[in-house]
Amino acid sequence: MTQARILTGGCACGRLTFETKGEPKRVGLCHCLTCRKVSGAAFNAFVIFPVDQVTISGEMRGWSATPESERCFCPVCGSQVFDRDAGDEIEIKLGAFDGTNLFTPTYEAWTKRREDWLCTPDLKSFPENRE
Repeated sequence: MTQARILTGGCACGRLTFETKGEPKRVGLCHCLTCRKVSGAAFNAFVIFPVDQVTISGEMRGWSATPESERCFCPVCGSQVFDRDAGDEIEIKLGAFDGTNLFTPTYEAWTKRREDWLCTPDLKSFPENRE
């Protein structure tokens, strides 16, 4: 019997943490204006897990960019850690994991807002939301 892979991560100050079990549903990049603004970066790298494969510990705050999602962050250090949607998925920021080189994105969304200097030739690209 194979044991599910367990990964950990959290915010910069360590007060908001998470643990994932198993493999993600998908890994991607987003260039939408909201992701750019909230991260202060040219794009957002994220990993999508089924919500029942993620355990969250610690205090968090959130705000909603859309009625179906909530962007969650640590109220102490302000680190963005994950986004929750109204369904069965949770989007964890790739940089919030404790380890590196854990995942490789396979697609990118909102490429019509991608910086011209950013070249991602091996990714499936969507001009707006993923289909």
